[in-house]
Amino acid sequence: MIYDLIIIGAGPAGLGASIYASRYKLNHLVIGEEVGGQVVEASKIENYAGFESISGKELMNKFRKQTEDLGAKIIQASVSRVEKKENEFEVLTKDGKKYLAKTLILALGMKPRRMNIAGENEFIGKGISYCATCDAMFFRDKTVVVVGGGDAAAMAAQHLVEFADKVYVLHRQETTWNPAREDSLKENKKIELICCADITEIKGNKVVEEIIYKKDDKEFNLAVQGVFIEIGSVPGIDIIKKLNVKTDDKEYIIVNQMQETNIDGVWASGDVTTGSNKFRQIITAVAEGAVASGSVYKELKLK
Repeated sequence: MIYDLIIIGAGPAGLGASIYASRYKLNHLVIGEEVGGQVVEASKIENYAGFESISGKELMNKFRKQTEDLGAKIIQASVSRVEKKENEFEVLTKDGKKYLAKTLILALGMKPRRMNIAGENEFIGKGISYCATCDAMFFRDKTVVVVGGGDAAAMAAQHLVEFADKVYVLHRQETTWNPAREDSLKENKKIELICCADITEIKGNKVVEEIIYKKDDKEFNLAVQGVFIEIGSVPGIDIIKKLNVKTDDKEYIIVNQMQETNIDGVWASGDVTTGSNKFRQIITAVAEGAVASGSVYKELKLK
């Protein structure tokens, strides 16, 4: 079977694209490793139109229900490779299945930025986490450190104090979190800020036991059982490199106002693109997905 469209990614951009693809009556498929994408990690969202306050998981459940109610099929799987075969695209998943489509929308989202320090790869899932919302409950009554100086790090720390006994927040010289968040962090006796420091190594025996960091040209050891890395994210474009889709110097997919890439038959939407001035918000991701589906419809049905 050859679909009109395959949407790769099941976050706000992918599900938004699917909702519009269904309304355009495009025979399509959504493939994504995690339905809802990174948004499901957000404990509270207060800037999405129509909801004064809602958790990321609850919001994405509503997206999913609407998508499926309109008739779309969502396959929860990890895509391993995407290739162009003459006039169609071949999408392969890690479980060995193959899907064909006339067109693609790449709604790949972002992946956590790595620190690339000693011990990081070794202890992923053994004390290292990139998602406080997902894993905080595993560190009840333990000591943890959040690495990062942005709003995501501050939110992670505020969530972790509900479970952990002690939460350190280690960051470099400048922080980008909202000043109000800093007041909240400093007022909580379970949270301790370590400013102007660089983590250099994560150590342990089978699981995380301590970190090593440098501050004022001195080296320190800090005993912790958990390390939550919140230093931003990068575009998740590894699986599409064979398509030769053009990206900018930061590896964001370059799109025009129609969400078209440089490859015929391939559109992109959401955080992974250069669109929406890289604003990277749920509302702009959904909008880009809608525009991309509209462009696909015009390409396939209005020729």
